[in-house]
Amino acid sequence: MTSWEDVVTMALALPGAELSRSYGRPAIKVRGKAFAATGRKDDHFVLWATLDEVDMLIETEPRVFFQTDHYKGWPAVLVRYATADPERIAALLERAWQRRASKAQRKERDHRLG
Repeated sequence: MTSWEDVVTMALALPGAELSRSYGRPAIKVRGKAFAATGRKDDHFVLWATLDEVDMLIETEPRVFFQTDHYKGWPAVLVRYATADPERIAALLERAWQRRASKAQRKERDHRLG
C-alpha cells in the first residue's frame, strides 16, 4: 500500500461507500458516516476501529498502526502507508465499513461475494 488513492480504490468497491470530507479532510463514508480519512501528514491515514481492535493492532504491528495523543481513547487508528499490507488493510476497511453500513448494504456485499 502506498497512498490514499489505494485506500480510496479499495473502499469505494464497497456498497454505498463514497468520497467525502470529515473534519475538513478527504474521507470515505457510508450512510454519511466516515470509516477512513486522510491523516494530518501524508505518510498515514485514519481508520475507524473498535477500541479493542485499536489496542490489538498497535500491540501486534506498531510499525504499521499507531495513535497520536489526539486519537487516544478514540475508536480510530493511524495506518502508515509504507508498511501496510494491502490485503490486511482491505479487510480492516471492510470491517470498518460493516460497522457503518446498513443491513441492506451488508447483504449486497455478501451477495456480490456469492
